[in-house]
Parts: sequence; C-alpha cells; structure tokens
Amino acid sequence: MRTESKDFFMDTDTTPTLPPGRRIALLKAALLVAFIAAAVILVRFTSVKDYLTAEGLGRFLATAGLWAPVLFMLIYVVGVCLFVPGAILTGLGAVLFGPYWGFVYVWIGAMIGASAAFLIGRTLGREFAASLVGDRLRKYDDAIERNGFATVLYLRLIYFPFTPLNFGMGLTKVHFRDYLFGTGLGILVGTFIFTFFIGNLKEIWASGNWAELVSFKVFFSVGLFVFSFFIPKFVNKLQKKESGPGA
Repeated sequence: MRTESKDFFMDTDTTPTLPPGRRIALLKAALLVAFIAAAVILVRFTSVKDYLTAEGLGRFLATAGLWAPVLFMLIYVVGVCLFVPGAILTGLGAVLFGPYWGFVYVWIGAMIGASAAFLIGRTLGREFAASLVGDRLRKYDDAIERNGFATVLYLRLIYFPFTPLNFGMGLTKVHFRDYLFGTGLGILVGTFIFTFFIGNLKEIWASGNWAELVSFKVFFSVGLFVFSFFIPKFVNKLQKKESGPGA
C-alpha cells in the first residue's frame, strides 16, 4: 500500500517545463537585454565617455597615423552597437576629418554599425519576439517583410532614432538585403548635410578667418542644415498622398 501511494505521487508530478526551443529563445532574449544594459553602463559610467569628444578622440586617433580613418570607422561601428547616439559620432567625424572625408568615413561606419546591430538583434531577439507576436501584430510583421525596403527607407528619412531602429528591425521579418539598401539610401542625405554643416563650421573656427562666415559655402551649408529638418514633413506628406484620402 505504501508503495502504491509513493508511485501515485511520483506519477502526478506536474511541474511546468518549457519546450527546448522556447528556453533557447528566452536565453537569447535575456542575453540581448544584458548586452544592451552593459552597453549603456559602459558608455555612460566609465572612462569610455571621455573619448566621445573631439579632443579626446582626436588624441586617440593621432596615435594611429595613416590608419586613423580606419580606426575611426571601427569606433563608429562599435559605438553604434553600444548605443552611442549617432549624432555624436557623426559630429565627431565631421570635426576630425572635415565635411567631405568626414561624410565618407561616417557613412561607411554607420552602414557597418547598423548592419552589426541588426544582426545582433536578429540573432538574439527574433525568436523571442516572434513568439510574442499575436494575430493582430503578425499582419504588420508580414507587411514589413513584404515592403521591407520602403519601410526602412521611410523610417530613415523621417529621422527615426538610429540605434533603436537598427536593433528593432532585427526583431522583425524584414530581409537583411532590404534593410541594408533602405538604410544606405535613407541615411545618405542626412549624413551629408550634417557632416557638411559641422565640417565647414569647424574649418572656419580652426582657421580663424571669420570673414568666411558670410561666404556662399557657409550659407549653403546652413541652408542644407535647415532644410534637413523639413525632410520628415515632406516624406510624411508624400506618403499620405500616395496612400490616398481613405488611408
């Protein structure tokens, strides 16, 4: 009788267990959250923040000699993955390398960094995100997959926060190819305008030739910079017009 009672309690053990796939998805999601938290702490509360100035980063890059542009692009890539605001990194590139080469190095660094952040989000967070998507959200996820390039291009043109979008798109069904081309084209104009504006002001400041402040180049760069704030409004108007009155 005692044996039967023992067997009964053993057989009725209903401890909930997660399927192996679900456990792996949860583990990856936990790693993604831990990575983001560690990145924010590293940038905000350690000596890393001391290098996020033109003076600090300039001294560091000076030790690299001819390899300084390559090192800067690598720093940009890592910075994007560590949630350093893109505007800070772009401004530093313009100050350190001027309006034209600064644009080239910033765009390349931003593209590689955006790709790396996307792949981190896709690898660690996509499975868990997919498990949370219900029927209501699944249609949006499917729509992003079908119209990935247009969606990414639109979000880049309206200046959606750069780094959150990189990781966030990795959680969706968007194809990497669509994400890459949408990002490359979407950040092109804004990156050029910002680096051109900051780079020209820095060159005038460094030369001490304040008469250049009334030159065509400065007025043109200021005009482009002001125009950049209207790009999101133009894009929104265009999208509403294409969607039609019933959208």
